[in-house]
Amino acid sequence: MRLSGRQIDCIRGGRGVFSGLDFEASSGEVLAVVGPNGSGKTSLLRLIAGLLVPAGGSVVLEGGEAELTLPEQSHYLGHRDALKPALSVHENLSFWRDFLGGKVGDVSQCLTAVGLGHATHLPAAYLSAGQRRRLSIARLLVVRRPVWLLDEPTSALDTAGQDLFVGIMRDHLAGGGIIIAATHAPLGIGARELRMGGGK
Repeated sequence: MRLSGRQIDCIRGGRGVFSGLDFEASSGEVLAVVGPNGSGKTSLLRLIAGLLVPAGGSVVLEGGEAELTLPEQSHYLGHRDALKPALSVHENLSFWRDFLGGKVGDVSQCLTAVGLGHATHLPAAYLSAGQRRRLSIARLLVVRRPVWLLDEPTSALDTAGQDLFVGIMRDHLAGGGIIIAATHAPLGIGARELRMGGGK
């Protein structure tokens, strides 16, 4: 499987964010998107996820499920954790499993995998920032999709949480997955870099 972009142009609010951008990532690879604030890292992820429309160029996934679109084969994990505070940890993850559909996993097992097995019935409003991030990461596990688009995925995670997430990423890559991550901090895993902004 290979995900590639060719000559991508992005315009937001009438301002050119980037132009003529090329990238490529294959099964088992991590592409770390780096660069200063405002260089277009998040815009690129949102564009791949189908949340933004490119002003030019194309993004193509080769070797995926032919009957599914790229967004249907991608997980986008953004800055916000997209949780309903009144619902329990288990209910939040169950919602995303049912909403996203496809190849689903066991909610309780996925919560245990991210270190939240003890908090399944706790309202999400009571979670710390790091726990909320772990619950968002569990979304990557409960519905299996080959392409992960991660925006600052380790934000709010403590050292133990970061180590846990490295293991989750390694398992995804070992299964032939692709990860594209916008980050200011090291991911803790080997990655090629795509530098946004003037230093490309």
